[in-house]
Amino acid sequence: MPGGGDDDRFKDLFAGRDGSLLGDMKAQAEKDASLTAPPPESKLTQTKEQWARDKRLPTGRLDGGGRLPPGQHLAKDWPVLDLGHRPLVPTDQWEMKVLGAVERPLTLSWHQFLALPQVDLTTDIHCVTSWSKYDNRWGGVAVRTLAEAAGLRDNAAFAVLHSHDGYTTNLPLDHFLADASLIAHSWGGAPLPRDHGGPARAVVPSLYFWKSAKWLRQITFLEKDAPGYWETRGYHNLGDPWKQQRYG
Repeated sequence: MPGGGDDDRFKDLFAGRDGSLLGDMKAQAEKDASLTAPPPESKLTQTKEQWARDKRLPTGRLDGGGRLPPGQHLAKDWPVLDLGHRPLVPTDQWEMKVLGAVERPLTLSWHQFLALPQVDLTTDIHCVTSWSKYDNRWGGVAVRTLAEAAGLRDNAAFAVLHSHDGYTTNLPLDHFLADASLIAHSWGGAPLPRDHGGPARAVVPSLYFWKSAKWLRQITFLEKDAPGYWETRGYHNLGDPWKQQRYG
């Protein structure tokens, strides 16, 4: 849904009568475009990198109904996977930036994020480690809404997501701007737990779940692709679960 030009529909959410806050947000976002260093290596990351080098495929089963991707099995609970660090980000200190190929760079506070139009979506999720979980109810803001608020430029083709733990991942916009993609702040009608990426995480259900960055702090729209943390460590650049695109 690329599109530039002046769109005033979102300005009242971010600015006072004189529009000064919107200008301050843009200036601050442009100053603070630098990225944190990638997270340090751990035993877990080293093991998963070895899986990628070995092209390891999990043993899974098909459910016969076409809902479970190949090589996946249904999880009874929601496994917790991360890089060994789970950032604690209070909502009164939380902010999310939308930068890059946009007309209006944004820095959203938690209050401003919640003031955007909200969606309630139910999706399945599929982890590259072979588990899947059906019927996850998410509450949050559609990625398309954020792209529209920031004035996504026509030349944007990719996005990179940046997390508070230093994690990054890249996505093509045909997946990131899909109808089911959102930035979620709730799951199952309750605030998103810290272990699963709260206060807010990306949810891109059309791809393996490593593409749905936890503890989201920044979205950068780009003209050219820029592989992220796992994509530079042997994992597939796209990660389509229906094609078993686990490794590059």
